[in-house]
Amino acid sequence: MSIKNDLKKPGLGKAITGADIMDIQRFAEDTRHMIVFDVITWDCPVGDKGERVRIFLTDEGYTKALESEVRGEMKIVRHARVRKGDIFYDAPECDHEQY
Repeated sequence: MSIKNDLKKPGLGKAITGADIMDIQRFAEDTRHMIVFDVITWDCPVGDKGERVRIFLTDEGYTKALESEVRGEMKIVRHARVRKGDIFYDAPECDHEQY
């Protein structure tokens, strides 16, 4: 794929709000997931409609995020497992969407 084709993808280059990649929550003992998601509705519990947000979550928080996605409040575009602050991105074929 060329860079020109990549730039045509929706959301590419969109600013990410929320947690910084080096956020202290990343290193919390119970943090197990990092997601980047697009906020679709004003009902989403995190972020404002139209934003792309990064957050670090516990297993319980990730379950709630999946429920929010099912309700159509947000769309997860990237997921990674987190262990002791290390980030393990899902393989591209498992990814929700490339951004």
